[in-house]
Amino acid sequence: MKKVLVTGATGALGEAIVRAFSLQGYFVYIHYNSNQEKALTLLQEIDNNGEILTFNMKDKESISHTLKDIEVDTLINNSGITRDNLFFWMNDEEWEDVIETNVHGMFRVTKALLSNFIKKKNGAIVNISSISGIVGNAGQTNYSASKGAIISFTKSLSLELARYKVRVNCVAPGLIESEMTKELDTAIKKSIPLKRYGTPDEIAHAVYFAATNTYMTGETINISGGMVR
Repeated sequence: MKKVLVTGATGALGEAIVRAFSLQGYFVYIHYNSNQEKALTLLQEIDNNGEILTFNMKDKESISHTLKDIEVDTLINNSGITRDNLFFWMNDEEWEDVIETNVHGMFRVTKALLSNFIKKKNGAIVNISSISGIVGNAGQTNYSASKGAIISFTKSLSLELARYKVRVNCVAPGLIESEMTKELDTAIKKSIPLKRYGTPDEIAHAVYFAATNTYMTGETINISGGMVR
């Protein structure tokens, strides 16, 4: 049975990714930071065909300890946070929290599992970026910088791991249905050529495609309803 680790699995997108892989018969490691109740509920939803893992993305020791005996066929680096503010007003903590979680956390999780991928000479890593990492976004210099770094990380790592038949790709979602987007100005939705927000399931399908297409590596899939072209 193939195994996948999904970080940040208790968010809307993380949940959808867990379900997408579970439906295809994967054993799913469900990572959470603080929402154990949601992680347990999600595990029940997939008929307990998985296991929950907990660690803070900023805690190097916890990540290393939790993942030292874990082997997977696929890694989905989905965990991420926002600390939005205009750059003039942004403080050190807002900048460092986002970079530490979104970039350093991805580095630590990937590094912890890397020898497993190399030994197997097979596997897939999918990193979740954002259209903010492609075009930037006012009030999100920290988040955009982190998501842009994820795209560059993907391109570089894909070159290093190609010799081991390990594929590394990236998915960059646009605006997705959530509690946050419900409160956005309707003019933003009108600016999207498809005139709607995406669904977590639509993004999850793209993630599954990126993980299972065996002749694609180093790519970033922009799935934003035409908002970014």
